[in-house]
Amino acid sequence: MKRIKAKGIKVVVYEPVLDAPEFFGSEVMQDLAAFKHCADVIVANRVTDDIRDVQSKVFTRDLSGAD
Repeated sequence: MKRIKAKGIKVVVYEPVLDAPEFFGSEVMQDLAAFKHCADVIVANRVTDDIRDVQSKVFTRDLSGAD
């Protein structure tokens, strides 16, 4: 996050259980639909069914879909 933000890119975090308005100075969103709409790129550990509909926006190292 630090490297991305250092380039002047806005970072938004999706975390439905975090009850705080910010995480390390970045906005926290709990609404997945709103998050998917506002995000240009989504960095995720893995592609889940929740974000499969916006897979073209998703960057992940999970090449096999199992990790």
